[in-house]
Amino acid sequence: MYEHHTHPLLPKKKFYQRLFWNFLWGGVIVAFSLFIGILGYHFTENIGWLDSLLNASMILTGMGPVNPMITAAGKLFASFYALFSGVVFLTTIAFVLSPVAHRFLHKFHLEEKEK
Repeated sequence: MYEHHTHPLLPKKKFYQRLFWNFLWGGVIVAFSLFIGILGYHFTENIGWLDSLLNASMILTGMGPVNPMITAAGKLFASFYALFSGVVFLTTIAFVLSPVAHRFLHKFHLEEKEK
């Protein structure tokens, strides 16, 4: 996916393009996950769309739900959505930061070769 350590460092313009695309795909992943949460809270707990958005946003960021879960379906959805959100959050952060980490390690490796 990224350049091999024997290849030269990617030019800054291409690096910023790669970073942009990773941020964009990270945003798509978060938006899709938020959409799942909004639908889940709306249909399992019968709460309004805005409150569903609030609950899904709070769970996705790790803060916790705002409205108490009343139905069994809502409680089950909230449990699985919280687990799903934790994985999505960590995966998205890793995906977004991977170009930066790769560039740092690649540059470090190139500097080590020059010595």
